[in-house]
Amino acid sequence: MVRPGGRSARVQASVHTAVRELLQEVGRDALTVPLVAQRAGVTPSTIYRRWGDLQELLSDVAVERLRPDTEPEDHGDLRSDLTAWAEQFLDEMASASGRAYIRDALLGDPDGSNAGQCSAYAAEQIDVIVARAVDRGESAPDVETAMDRVVAPMMYRILFRPAGLDAAYARRLVTDLLAAPGEGDR
Repeated sequence: MVRPGGRSARVQASVHTAVRELLQEVGRDALTVPLVAQRAGVTPSTIYRRWGDLQELLSDVAVERLRPDTEPEDHGDLRSDLTAWAEQFLDEMASASGRAYIRDALLGDPDGSNAGQCSAYAAEQIDVIVARAVDRGESAPDVETAMDRVVAPMMYRILFRPAGLDAAYARRLVTDLLAAPGEGDR
């Protein structure tokens, strides 16, 4: 178990920082475990022991970078909240760096736990939006329905058909979700 603030947390933080800095400085093709270890002030064996290989390390860094920094903004109603969140999510995930993080999160994830964590981040954000709507007395879809009807199509398009991804696409998904019969009841 990793103790918050313990040596393990400090090693993880320094290695993650080293990876992010080196990706900016030397690029992905020049990145190596020994280079990361040197920058982070640890031995390469520390990295291999904890992460296994460079791809698993990049996956771990990607998952951390994909974690939202804040709760979704409250715009006063479900449609506005969900639309603003979907537009921002699509913008961030469809960007060049967003796609690289998604790719890294998936490639270094042999058991699917990193992909599950990334999905959980989105579900947590939507849960906040849905809970706010319910607290305001609005009818709202359940989180899984929103994930299936908004997040899943965006992720598919980001990964496999990125052309035409814009705010209008995100708005269309939210409109379709909220207009679907029987989908607006939680």
